[in-house]
Amino acid sequence: MKKKRFSLSTCLIYIFLTFFCLACLFPLLLTVIVSFTSEASIEKNGYSMFPEHFSLEAYKLLFQNSAVIFRAYTISIFITVVGTTLAIFITTMAAYTLSNNKVKYRNMIALYFFITTLFNGGIVPWYIMNHKLGLIDNIWALIIPTLMFSAFNMFLIRNFMDSLPNELRESAYIDGANDMRIAIQIYLPLCLPVIATVCLFYAIAYWNDWFNSIMLITNKDLYPVQYILFQIKSNLDALKAIPQNASLSFKLPVEAMKMAVVCLTIGPIVLLYPYLQRFFIKGLIIGSVKG
Repeated sequence: MKKKRFSLSTCLIYIFLTFFCLACLFPLLLTVIVSFTSEASIEKNGYSMFPEHFSLEAYKLLFQNSAVIFRAYTISIFITVVGTTLAIFITTMAAYTLSNNKVKYRNMIALYFFITTLFNGGIVPWYIMNHKLGLIDNIWALIIPTLMFSAFNMFLIRNFMDSLPNELRESAYIDGANDMRIAIQIYLPLCLPVIATVCLFYAIAYWNDWFNSIMLITNKDLYPVQYILFQIKSNLDALKAIPQNASLSFKLPVEAMKMAVVCLTIGPIVLLYPYLQRFFIKGLIIGSVKG
């Protein structure tokens, strides 16, 4: 069996990719390490990969009221799972409709969706609409306003569907299947790569959303984790701005707590991405070059 020989160019490519991966990983590792660093070490040496003293004080303070954090995590997980599921279903059904060449005026409908990527009504009409729909101080206020699907995601799925043979739909029609059955049983399984890609986009949007909480929620029991952590960071910035003679901010691990907040925020998404990574690149490339 002939052994594969490495050329100089191949070695250079591997070296470049290794350094590139390390460069991408470095900020994440630094964030985690700083979150476990004592405030005195940060003040003395700045951010360091090898701190003088490690400390759990930042996480102890964050979880001092652990019931609030865990409740916020529960709210965030619920709105992310439910919102992503509903958004994926609506986006996929809209994409299937616009990919069907038997639908009249489908290009005009697509233009209508495209216009929404260029213009929006503004915050005041958005708030009034949500108020009229009763989306104030309830769990649906964190789901439905973001549920109005992104036109970019819809076009991504539609372009992927356009790359599938139209004979699939015609054959299903001949066999007596309706459009709902064709979409769910034939097109959805074939579109898993692009659906997984869009699913990641929606999940990140729902998980990172704190704007809806500020605008539509006053009940503290409905605050998602992003808004709770946003409040913590704002309070830390306010404490740090206190004059030195008050010295209150120096009693708290301000910088370490900021990094701990980042770790708590990105953790679930970092864990989710590896499961969708094998679909991500394929779905993004195929969905973006067709049509």
